[in-house]
Amino acid sequence: MIRYDALDALPVRSALPALYDALDSPGAAVLVAPPGTGKTTLVPLALAGLLDERPALRVVVAEPRRIAARAAARRMAWLLGEKPGDRVGYTVRGERVVGRHTRVEVVTTGVLLQRLQRDQELAGVDVVVLDECHERHLDADTAAAFLWDVREALRPELRLVAASATTDAEGWAELLGGAPVVEARGVSHPVEVVWAPPARPVRPPHGMRVDPALLAHVASVVRRALAERSGDVLCFLPGVGEIARVAGQLGDLGEVDVLQVHGRAPAAVQDAVLVPGGRRRVVLATSVAESSLTVPGVRVVVDSGLAREPRVDHARGLSALTTVRASQAAGRQRAGRAGREAPGAVYRCWDQAEEARLPRYPAPEIKVADLTAFALQAACWGDPDAAGLALLDPPPGGAMAAARAALTAVGAVDAAGRATERGRRLTRLGLHPRLGRALLDTSGEGAEVVALLSEEVPREYGDDLAAALRAARRGGDAYSGRWRAEVRRLRAALGEVSSGAEGSGQPEGPAAGTGSTGRREGRVGGTGSTGGPRAGAGADGSGRPGGQAAGAGSVGRPDGHASGAGGAGRPDGRGGGSVERVAGVVAALAFPERVARLDGGSYLLASGTRADLGEGSALRGSPWIAVAVADRPVGSRHARVRLAAAIDEDLARTAAGSLIEEREEVRWADGDVVARRVERLGAIELTVRPLTDADPMLVRQALLEGLRQEGLGVLRWSPEAVALRQRLAFLRLHLGDPWPKVTDEALYARVDEWLEPELGRARRRADLARIDAGAALGRLLPWASGEAGRLDELAPERITVPSGSRIRVDYGDPERPVLAVKLQEMFGLHASPSVAGVPVLVHLLSPAGRPVAVTADLASFWRDGYRGVRAELRGRYPKHPWPEDPAAAEPTRHTNARLRR
Repeated sequence: MIRYDALDALPVRSALPALYDALDSPGAAVLVAPPGTGKTTLVPLALAGLLDERPALRVVVAEPRRIAARAAARRMAWLLGEKPGDRVGYTVRGERVVGRHTRVEVVTTGVLLQRLQRDQELAGVDVVVLDECHERHLDADTAAAFLWDVREALRPELRLVAASATTDAEGWAELLGGAPVVEARGVSHPVEVVWAPPARPVRPPHGMRVDPALLAHVASVVRRALAERSGDVLCFLPGVGEIARVAGQLGDLGEVDVLQVHGRAPAAVQDAVLVPGGRRRVVLATSVAESSLTVPGVRVVVDSGLAREPRVDHARGLSALTTVRASQAAGRQRAGRAGREAPGAVYRCWDQAEEARLPRYPAPEIKVADLTAFALQAACWGDPDAAGLALLDPPPGGAMAAARAALTAVGAVDAAGRATERGRRLTRLGLHPRLGRALLDTSGEGAEVVALLSEEVPREYGDDLAAALRAARRGGDAYSGRWRAEVRRLRAALGEVSSGAEGSGQPEGPAAGTGSTGRREGRVGGTGSTGGPRAGAGADGSGRPGGQAAGAGSVGRPDGHASGAGGAGRPDGRGGGSVERVAGVVAALAFPERVARLDGGSYLLASGTRADLGEGSALRGSPWIAVAVADRPVGSRHARVRLAAAIDEDLARTAAGSLIEEREEVRWADGDVVARRVERLGAIELTVRPLTDADPMLVRQALLEGLRQEGLGVLRWSPEAVALRQRLAFLRLHLGDPWPKVTDEALYARVDEWLEPELGRARRRADLARIDAGAALGRLLPWASGEAGRLDELAPERITVPSGSRIRVDYGDPERPVLAVKLQEMFGLHASPSVAGVPVLVHLLSPAGRPVAVTADLASFWRDGYRGVRAELRGRYPKHPWPEDPAAAEPTRHTNARLRR
């Protein structure tokens, strides 16, 4: 019996006429409706014709999360007075509740992508509703692009609705060909904002880390809200670990129930949250409760102000969820939960002044996430570059290049980026391509470990992947139950792929079509199904399978199966080979660029990143490990291993075979040429042997690098060579061409012109030290123009002074050469000497050779400065001449006694 009273109370009903008109023509619409208005539950029922006499249609509703898909289906079934599986059903990964009379099916966006890849026409489906599209999950963006492609090329009658809980709808409307925006007004009750920042500063989030002081503060704010307000309290926290920590701090609330809502919570707990309770409740939830779920009875929201988003650390080849400040839009959504049923309050655990500095909207996943799975989706769709897809934001070029490299390495795409048969098989597994590769190449023997890596492993399982597998086998917690179900799904999916079936590892009902249909513009679809993890955020949105290019191929057997993996055992713990061996094989196959060798106190990954194991890790001391999960601690240059398996070098070589190369390395290191033959696995040196017959060109390049690093001082610079270089620098500065530049940079750029053939004969630093730099530098003189012959005329090494002495000119400062000469030798000279038209700076010396005056104008010195110098020095040096008129005196190198003789 349809519950019309509940349906009539949903505000979105008033928007239905406009929505019907939009879907009749032009066939697409953007529905904007605040949370709680019924857009997720009433609208699909109405579009399917289940509430009135409208034509009967088949409607598929896509939700971003499994918990939301199940909850929406159950709510719609309740409104119809039925159970899920009758006229309303749902399909999520590993679970399908659909009957032959089902008219509305709620699926995750991953499942929808599976169906689109398998049957691009979506045979039998009349309307697709993309719910919560404002959250900008990558699967939803991809599904929207594929659906619009289908509508444009194959089925113009397919109707599309993009449903959003925010008013940021213009982009979606434009993307859907100028679709009309239909708005529904919610019944909003006033929500009082209470600013509740911590009393003392807390450390900002970094990676997955949240300051425990902030979590303690959130728990105290929950207690405060319970004391100051009535009704249930909904508290938003970024992840499962933070929820567990706050729940532990709220363990003594007496008559108040503390419930935890997240994707890993048991189904019974998830269901209990969605119905009114008999006692007062505190619901600790992730962002899943922002808009996807309605929690009845909530009058108070406590907002930690944090959220989790996928990020890729390209510098380290790591991909994971990262804790970030929640956006302003998310804050509004969370606050609105307190005003669904009556006036309420939101306690914000940050200072009001910080609000304006928060991002307006969450970052679209396509901009920040690993795109490996997305790139495979696009390749299987027939658009490897995603250039023809209707996306709100184009994928970043660097992230797509990294994704294509990873897919090429595992054989999922060819050199042109087109999906291979192996790539199509990978998409049918419902896994991230990395984990799919491991499952395929172990022929299913690694299914248990793959399932373990498909979801965030509980922290209490430790960082040893083999030990974590044993803990999951023992069971006893909610994670273990989900793990067992995933193991069964993976084995079934692998069986279907191996037998050539087009399935996804779960039965399909009437909503799923069969076969494949070619697409316009020469693109061909029908390449299998992906589903499973959000592309770019890991197998379950955790970001774990991200990173850089993986190794390719199978593990050492001609049939493509893993060698030495052994049986992976069964969920009941019986049978199979070594747990350690299987864990290592899967981790190394899935993350070949993260195989790592102990090097000093840390591990060097094949990608070049260094990583540390935690204190007390059972893996400490293992010569080799394969890192499955890692993050970067605050202020550390190294990554931190979160989950890894011990392996040996043979397995590292086999799993990451495409990263192995042997080459001659001739380089400048430690002040000399080092020549060796090196076998490397990525950045890891496997073997090193001296190289006695190094390629002369490689030696030459190493010598050039030495000159670049250490400068031209490694050559032999005699005083004459130094002087020649200084004279050339002087001429270049004052006369320009054809005199050469002689700076280090200029000489290095023309090394072929002046340092050959000496450089070609050199093999080591000692050979460089024997090269006469002056003789070599002479090759740069302008011989062709004849100007080289004027060098001594324009920049003479020595100048003849009035006494007849030939005095060396110092060109150390190219701006003004210096002539240091005894004062008596310059008597009788009225003007300062010059070179190339530039007056030299004369340093006049005492008879003992000490400077007594510096002048560039000798006549002025004789007139104004000499008298003071004479008065000071004539008593000190009485044997030397000190005439009153130096300009008219005879120059001399001698004393008075010598002059008299």
